[in-house]
Amino acid sequence: MRPLRPLRRTATAVAAASTMTLSLAACGALGVTGDGSEASPTKGDDVTVGLLLPETANTRYDKFDYPIIKNKVAELTNKLGNVVYRNADADAKKQASQLQQMIDDQVDVILLDAVDSHAVADGVKAAKDAGIPVIAYDRLAEGPIDAYVSFDNELVGEVQARTLLEAMNPVDSSDKIVMMNGSPTDPNAKQFKAGAMSELKGAVDIAKTYDTKDWKPENAQANMSEAIKAVGLNNIKGVYAANDGMAGGIIKALQAAGVSELPPITGQDAELDAVQRIVSGEQFMSVYKSYPQEAESAAEMAVAKVQGHDIQFDSLTQDQVDSPTDKDISALLVPVVALTEDNIKETVVADGIYSVSDICTAKYKADCNSLGLK
Repeated sequence: MRPLRPLRRTATAVAAASTMTLSLAACGALGVTGDGSEASPTKGDDVTVGLLLPETANTRYDKFDYPIIKNKVAELTNKLGNVVYRNADADAKKQASQLQQMIDDQVDVILLDAVDSHAVADGVKAAKDAGIPVIAYDRLAEGPIDAYVSFDNELVGEVQARTLLEAMNPVDSSDKIVMMNGSPTDPNAKQFKAGAMSELKGAVDIAKTYDTKDWKPENAQANMSEAIKAVGLNNIKGVYAANDGMAGGIIKALQAAGVSELPPITGQDAELDAVQRIVSGEQFMSVYKSYPQEAESAAEMAVAKVQGHDIQFDSLTQDQVDSPTDKDISALLVPVVALTEDNIKETVVADGIYSVSDICTAKYKADCNSLGLK
């Protein structure tokens, strides 16, 4: 039986409707074209970019980030540039070995999405000592990184929490929620949590809170099963889930416990399964982040850095952030959008992330029709 929906509300938009167009056109205007005549004398279009991504539990890395970065590097370098990709499978030691191998292989620049932001600091320093720039990608690594590109992570948490409270309306400070945060080794998780707490503290009773090892859905499911026993199934009025994978695990735990009506549940990353759960009413929201914008900007930063296009590099990194080891790091922070059933067509469909046919398979056809998603 289809779960009852919370009251439909206008999505909280924190960016323009089509985030794909926010800066991609502007990036071309920066002049980072890959023309060898513009490059420094020491490096032309034969650029080798090392790409280190953290895990495969989140489908975005293999499906979006890597191919987008690979294609953009090729475009910027007249197809002479190369991307060497490694995924650490949530293993910090494995990533340290992969990073060292890229240093040994003398890649020109490294895009690093750290499994453990603190543990990777020595590797970042080793790359720096070897003359290889390191750009932190998606997660802010410690050590002497040259730049950082990601999303406004505290804003992500604020958007999640604010939308959860809207879904729970009317909300009382005695209403109990479960808070399922991300991995304790991921600095982004701490920022998501901080942003969410700025909205949730005092507004509701956070009855149970968890930091979820490796962001794994099965760990979130186990945590949620424990929370259900501690809080009581019918006493849980909402669930803050830091990402979509964990939201899926949480829903499994609630359904296994025999929930008759799912409470509003948040998410992040706009994974296809999550978009379909939003269509069916199982998950209230996700956070849509324009991976094309983040990934293409990272590729432009990497190529500009090693080709000596300082003006273009500076134009891409006009924000500043601090890590535990370094201050005033040049950065690009990409805006985000709250994704609900009300704006699927204007976000992930309009930006070409998914087609309506991807979302509206036979199982979801009736729900899609009820939303006018055709």
